[in-house]
Amino acid sequence: MPSPPDDATDYLPCTTPDPGRWREVAPGVLWIRLSLPFQLDHINVWALDGGAAGWTLVDCGLGDPRTRAAWELLLHDALGGRPVERVVVTHFHPDHIGAAGWLVERTGASFAASLTEWLFARTLSAGSDAATDAAVERFYRRSGLEPESLAAVLGRKGAYGRGVPSVPATLTRLRAGDRLPVGDRLWTVVGGSGHTAEPVSLHRQADAAGPGLLISGDQILPRISPNISVWPTEPDADPLADYLASLAGWSALPAETLVLPSHGRPFRGLHARAGELARHHAERLAEIEALCATPQTAAAVTRALFPRPLDTHQTVFALGEAVAHLNHLIAKGRLERRAAGPDVDLYRRVDAAATVTAR
Repeated sequence: MPSPPDDATDYLPCTTPDPGRWREVAPGVLWIRLSLPFQLDHINVWALDGGAAGWTLVDCGLGDPRTRAAWELLLHDALGGRPVERVVVTHFHPDHIGAAGWLVERTGASFAASLTEWLFARTLSAGSDAATDAAVERFYRRSGLEPESLAAVLGRKGAYGRGVPSVPATLTRLRAGDRLPVGDRLWTVVGGSGHTAEPVSLHRQADAAGPGLLISGDQILPRISPNISVWPTEPDADPLADYLASLAGWSALPAETLVLPSHGRPFRGLHARAGELARHHAERLAEIEALCATPQTAAAVTRALFPRPLDTHQTVFALGEAVAHLNHLIAKGRLERRAAGPDVDLYRRVDAAATVTAR
């Protein structure tokens, strides 16, 4: 979801690396950019120099042939043929964890993530059963998607496994507050929620050797709002409440921290950007609440929020984002959801519903 950056956002003054290339952004920290086959066409991954122990890689791109070929070159060029000690993933989405299984097998590295994200990845990469398929169909059918869009969305079955062909079988579990040693430096695990259930970010304090750094994953990005979605397996969830709480938590980190995001360019202005994202969601909530003065399907709300043409991949995320905001308003007592026949739900503002009842 677009969310223009606050004026206080200060980008790192350096050139963005080309796909498959890298740039040092702080002593011992490489910024690597990998291609993605989506409208969001890249992911930033990070290589942390651990000295004699080897490199720590944070996120790793899709598990597709193009990404594996890029890594084969990077292992020799950017990393100088030195060992990879560990692969860390911030969360379970395919562009972050997709190549992890292959990289761990290829390099002998250990694998680290939060337990929740690892379990999600293991479950989704294993495929679905009949009960899950039925829940998925019910969720999208009740959203009010047009038949053609519904068929296209349901036709994406197996998409996760195509992006994540394998997930490492063993795990070093990361929890908020853990200290991760990389060479003679310590990175602290920062928790959060909203974009996914238990993503991790990594923070390194400033010292004489370099600036304070935050590898933020998708939790805070400089030019777009991270996708906050409800998914068919947890249809009544309120991930937006979790995300807004996570935004407030960034105030505990120094304002001058250099943020290393998964998409876009490294920037300073962490506190200002967190505030901008909070205001952005407040504006979206107000827009949806006004729209629901008359009953709306989730699909209709999605079209109002995202009026441009959307491909199937974008439709899934846009609809999930719309439902996340609708569910948040329901949790706040501002909207109600009612079945309108056997196959579709309608959302209506509570005061509007009361007015109709009184008549």
